[in-house]
Amino acid sequence: MTRRSSRLARVLSSALAAGALLATSACSDDGDQDGSRASGVTASPVARKQPTASPTPTLTESGADAALITEADIEDDWTQVKDTEAENWHDSLLIGKVDVSDFLTAKADAADCQRLMDSLYDDDLLGKPSGANALRGFTQDNSRLLYQVASYDRSDPQDSLDWMAKLPDECDRFTMTEDGEERTVQVIETKLPDVGDAREGLRVTVQGMTGGEEATLTLDVAAVRVGNDAITVTAGGLDGDEHDSVEQAVKQGTQRLKDVLAGRTPKPAPSEIE
Repeated sequence: MTRRSSRLARVLSSALAAGALLATSACSDDGDQDGSRASGVTASPVARKQPTASPTPTLTESGADAALITEADIEDDWTQVKDTEAENWHDSLLIGKVDVSDFLTAKADAADCQRLMDSLYDDDLLGKPSGANALRGFTQDNSRLLYQVASYDRSDPQDSLDWMAKLPDECDRFTMTEDGEERTVQVIETKLPDVGDAREGLRVTVQGMTGGEEATLTLDVAAVRVGNDAITVTAGGLDGDEHDSVEQAVKQGTQRLKDVLAGRTPKPAPSEIE
């Protein structure tokens, strides 16, 4: 090979090497644009796809029925009554107009206390259900227990729980009047088992006349939210404290509702298993 031919071969070799470097650099720059500088490989569209949230289970009418507690869930000597009987439970001691003069902030707090008394009488503590709902009633001596399961998918049960949380302060003690007779009402907070997504408990005591005699009505009230669904328990009467039964209803009932929403059949209470 002549000197001229040798020099030409070296020039061509250098040009080819430079071209290869430029191609490698271009690939590296493209990788930077996709955030893949280290590997030089463009990230897969599948890898960048974000996971989608699972759909929220919808409580059906049959599901609400299956989530209701039984006599075994609340122990003691509770006896289940017909649903038509439980639907018509309304205690006259809960009726009355709240006296606004009892409140420092007057109308605002008085309105919340009036709502409490009205909702206890109408059995809609968390408002009217917007979806499936079911109830079951039990009696024991002079006490009654009403258990409800309901869906609030077009409203927010948490708003009602937040409202309940204010009541021990706003409605600590007040009076209401019905047919010229005064009734004294006291509201205190009660503790509930740590179940569900959120929960609130109250004890409402009403002193007044019924049947011409002085009487004291004591109601333990509980509400537990599970997603957009909730359970409510109201138990009591002239015999007084039913908090233990309410705790049992809350524990067993919340688990039954969670089982239903997960597509499982609720397990029987321990006392039902022989």
